[in-house]
Amino acid sequence: MGQLPEQFEERMKILLKEEAADFFASYEKKPSAGLRVNTLKLSPEEFSKKVDWQMRPIPWIKNGYFYPDEVTPSKHPWYYAGLYYLQEPSAMTPANLLFVKPGMRVLDLCAAPGGKSTELAAKLKGEGVLVANDISSTRARALLKNLELFGVRNALVTSETPAALAARFPQYFDAILVDAPCSGEGMFRKQPAIRKNWEQYGTGYYAKLQRDILPHAVAMLRPGGFLMYATCTFSPEEDEETIDWLLRREPSMRLAKMIPSEREAAYEEMGFASGRPEWMRFPREEIKKTVRLFPHRLEGEGHFLALLQKSPEEEASLPERSHSFSKQKLPKELTEFFADCKLPMDFSRVVCKGEKYFLLPEGLPELSGLRVLRSGLLLGECKAGRFEPAQALACALKAQEYPNCCSLSVDDERVIRYLKCETIALPESVSDGFVLLCADRFPLGFVKKKGGSVKNRYLPGWRLL
Repeated sequence: MGQLPEQFEERMKILLKEEAADFFASYEKKPSAGLRVNTLKLSPEEFSKKVDWQMRPIPWIKNGYFYPDEVTPSKHPWYYAGLYYLQEPSAMTPANLLFVKPGMRVLDLCAAPGGKSTELAAKLKGEGVLVANDISSTRARALLKNLELFGVRNALVTSETPAALAARFPQYFDAILVDAPCSGEGMFRKQPAIRKNWEQYGTGYYAKLQRDILPHAVAMLRPGGFLMYATCTFSPEEDEETIDWLLRREPSMRLAKMIPSEREAAYEEMGFASGRPEWMRFPREEIKKTVRLFPHRLEGEGHFLALLQKSPEEEASLPERSHSFSKQKLPKELTEFFADCKLPMDFSRVVCKGEKYFLLPEGLPELSGLRVLRSGLLLGECKAGRFEPAQALACALKAQEYPNCCSLSVDDERVIRYLKCETIALPESVSDGFVLLCADRFPLGFVKKKGGSVKNRYLPGWRLL
């Protein structure tokens, strides 16, 4: 396990008492690797039939699996088709337990690299809007890639401060996830380098950050809406104490029951534990509604979760400013491209930025002045009188939605060559023009065919190395 920070060890021995020995023994075990199936593209049952890996279901995640060490899912074509996301099992829990249904407005406030955003998007099923934000523009670019790979059509990706978003989205969201920056104690086993960061900053530094962020999240939550707060740390200062601070500061917020009473026993058997009021300076009994995940109780690294609801009686916000759409006429080459495409397309929500065209989600407020990395689905760009479809569009399409489609077996050597941006040959029966190349009917990207010539249009920055 290596050397844990001495202060961390001492504190956990005091807090966990008789459980401490089992807790520290878990650090001698190898972390479990997990993947989460993208239900925008297929069901967990369909996926499990496709692979011959010896996977085990993650008990508390319906679309989650443990996979064995000898498998490398990040190199498989299914990964490049966006069929799953590789994620630490306990980190799957916050998005899983946040109630989201199609048509909602959802915010993932600290979203990079996208593990939780991709699951929230899958729950929306293409309806409503997901705003995925990360204050780091570098991390937000990784977030954008993962959302595009997943085929998400209705996301707005921003790189803004919580304060700037709160000014633009007052009481706008039905559900908000705050996977807060934290001291990362739950990652000491999987990423030992985090231990040095803990020794440098401790827990107080992150508790302050969390308390700077949360009031802005509350301001963006509509009356009756739900906010999920999560950390991957065990520190009471960043967990129970931060929730207690928020409840004292925001009288409109209350703790909500995360797990239905009839399922509490099942979750407890799986290893879920309640929050610990006895770890607080001023114990609050209702903190038991929060959830703790410990590595000695389940196959995961550790998490803290708190679900809060804003009072439905809270005064409603001012009328929203809607996004101003340009009245420009769409180019003929774009409308002709989508004439035979069965992708649901509301051309009134198609906007142009430079030469690129985007399909915006419904119901967005005015976005000018915000740092927006991606507003909706990137359709492609018009160049020299022709429309060139984007990689993001290929990922968002289903094989049956595009007329000129070529599906190869996932075991066909051309699939790997395509993902490496190499030239491949296609059957003569495939029509000229842009061809949607698929692996077993799951889109990977486009090629451009003209007679016997095939040009690989896979995004170079995504290529398989």
